Amino acid sequence: MSRYDGLKHRAVTTLQRRIVNPVSRRLPLQTVLETTGRTSGLPRRTPVGGRRVGDSFWLVSEYGEKSQYVRNIRANSTVRVRIKGRWYAGTAHVLPDDDPIARLKSLPRHNSTVVRLVGTDLLTVRVDLV
Repeated sequence: MSRYDGLKHRAVTTLQRRIVNPVSRRLPLQTVLETTGRTSGLPRRTPVGGRRVGDSFWLVSEYGEKSQYVRNIRANSTVRVRIKGRWYAGTAHVLPDDDPIARLKSLPRHNSTVVRLVGTDLLTVRVDLV
């Protein structure tokens, strides 16, 4: 990661953690990924953008392995996803061999544009819904 990428990562994650995420996760129709904190064991809810395709939910992480929710998934792949106000249990899979740029083309346009603009290390995640 370049120095610029590091500065961008810190600026964007600070904005997301302090302003965007607290507001977004309260919106009833915002898609939210709930993981279990790898240290605390507490539920951690992160607003995400993605799309349900059949019995799977697909998303692309902006910061790959640096994303806290990706690190939580690595520790415990059991997650929940709130889609259109309804919660679904699932198992998350980090897919480093998937092409995240190609994947973004199949996901909602607005979110995909933001992910490409602010992301520095894109990584695909698939949640198999139960």
